[in-house]
Amino acid sequence: MAKASSLFFLMITLFHLVSGYAIRNGCYTSIISFGDSLADTGNLKQLATIYNRSFLYFRPPYGETFFGQPTGRCSNGRLVIDFLAESLGLPLVPPYVGSDTRKMEGGVNYAVAGATALGSGFLEGRGIYNSITNASLGVQVEWFKKSLSSFCATASDCKYFFERSIILVGEIGGNDYNRPLALGKSIEEVESYVPFVVSTIVLAIKDIIDLGAKTLVIPGNLPIGCSAAYLTMYYDSDIKEYDNTTGCLIRLNKFAEYYNELLQRELHRIQELHPNVHIIYADYYNAAMQFYTSPSKYGFTNGALKACCGGGGPFNCNRSVACAHPSSTVCAQPNTYANWDGNHLTEAAYKLIYKSVFEGSYSVPRFNSLCLSQTSHERDYGAFWRKVMQFIRLVYNFNSNNFVL
Repeated sequence: MAKASSLFFLMITLFHLVSGYAIRNGCYTSIISFGDSLADTGNLKQLATIYNRSFLYFRPPYGETFFGQPTGRCSNGRLVIDFLAESLGLPLVPPYVGSDTRKMEGGVNYAVAGATALGSGFLEGRGIYNSITNASLGVQVEWFKKSLSSFCATASDCKYFFERSIILVGEIGGNDYNRPLALGKSIEEVESYVPFVVSTIVLAIKDIIDLGAKTLVIPGNLPIGCSAAYLTMYYDSDIKEYDNTTGCLIRLNKFAEYYNELLQRELHRIQELHPNVHIIYADYYNAAMQFYTSPSKYGFTNGALKACCGGGGPFNCNRSVACAHPSSTVCAQPNTYANWDGNHLTEAAYKLIYKSVFEGSYSVPRFNSLCLSQTSHERDYGAFWRKVMQFIRLVYNFNSNNFVL
């Protein structure tokens, strides 16, 4: 009877050891996110409540496809960050504002819709004022620093936390260009902002690395020349030069490519300075170009350029009647559209970008190659079992005569 009890105790102990090993050696156990509306899961909504403000993003039909109600996400459903969390078996990443970070073991989202990379001073000095939020990338990083103690209390805890965390830095920077262009600034002038935007992102990345980050994913800009908002804005302009294959504005896509090239160049430099840190460029641009080039191939039978929700016009995008305005209309099948509201994509489009970047080849290096390799995993696994057997021999004092391995 005593022997049976001992065996039972042994099996229970081994179960907990093995379970703990499996959890600790999962690829990632938390996501920390910075960015704008492409990643915001509710921060702007919470901030608006605090300051008694309201935006159309917080009204139906936003969120109708997946959540059944508006959540603060600027889409009809899930975003790239949501699909990433689901793929890792983590809860959807909650917004930082209004939440208790001590209860967010799966990570925290600091991204705010409307946020810029540059601080307000740079843009205001050029007559550009952000009427939505002043929660720039620098502000978001400061939020993270203040809440870091909620994730880890000691240097050892923080090391473990960062080893198991994916840090998403972006997409950020798009609004640094969107607002000045909407205000009538020339593309040439806004192009001069690019080095400043990239430098700001680089400083934030270095700051986060100094805190201990080990895996950072930095998305580039989308092909903005394919955006229904820009196609509408420049519909009767002098730069009306379209790509024959996609129908997108060539000049604006060249602008996005220039920004992405400069960003990648700087990320390469950071990687050289920090060889033990994973710096991953997420190629949102070319991931999205797949459905702009061949919309029907990816299920967008109603096209990739026209917005599902909007106030009319050639691209169903009207600055006077935005999505969720009482006079706006919404399509019956959002999953057959790539564009949701003129500025943002549908859940279906974000899902394709997620799969292309995190499960496919649209990242440098490939994201799915960063988990433990089979060789290192087997090495760790062997070491683990050796420790288990040492534990067995220590507790039960087995010898070669009555216990054979």
